[in-house]
Amino acid sequence: MNAAASIVVTPVHVADLLVEGEPMPVYVHVIDHPDARVLVDTGMIDLHPAVADLDPRLRPLSRQHDVDLAGIDIVVNTHLHFDHCGGNRLFAGRPIHVQRHELDDARTEDDYTIREWVDAPGVSYVPVDGEVELLRGLRLIPAPGHTRGSQIVVIEDAEHPVVVAGDTAVWFGELDDPRTDGQRLVRSLQPERVWLSHVRDPWRPALPG
Repeated sequence: MNAAASIVVTPVHVADLLVEGEPMPVYVHVIDHPDARVLVDTGMIDLHPAVADLDPRLRPLSRQHDVDLAGIDIVVNTHLHFDHCGGNRLFAGRPIHVQRHELDDARTEDDYTIREWVDAPGVSYVPVDGEVELLRGLRLIPAPGHTRGSQIVVIEDAEHPVVVAGDTAVWFGELDDPRTDGQRLVRSLQPERVWLSHVRDPWRPALPG
């Protein structure tokens, strides 16, 4: 059995934002790997005046009974926008893997994120430089486009990988017709499915014919 055959990805609905008058769900993803349980992004657990215009409706991980926070071994941030890192402090003391470019930008660029959520007390980052194998059959790969330091999680399969892509694409059409380096990278991997942060079900490539 290859590694990916026993790896399961589960989306968890953690918030809704009001974007251009329409509700936009926010999902994080739990990856159950034989060697560890990985959480990709942490959503939001607080309200903040900086994003009040988005009228956030929160379903924080800490209140979801079917998510065992103590059972999370590793956290990955695809990037550090507020709706992806707002729950990082729930995992104080556990490694949070993020591209070094992304961490630098989040700490220095104005109007980039909510900085106190990035460097909340006890949060400890593992800065990643480029591609790295995080676990057997599970890689982090830079995917610039949404932000300079965005990354994706690639779960290797014998034929086609599964990808957890954060905001590399916000909706399916951006993978159907890729425009950014990150979107083109995802398509070049010929994935079997791609999990995104603002859609419940994964994107899958169109069947030929």
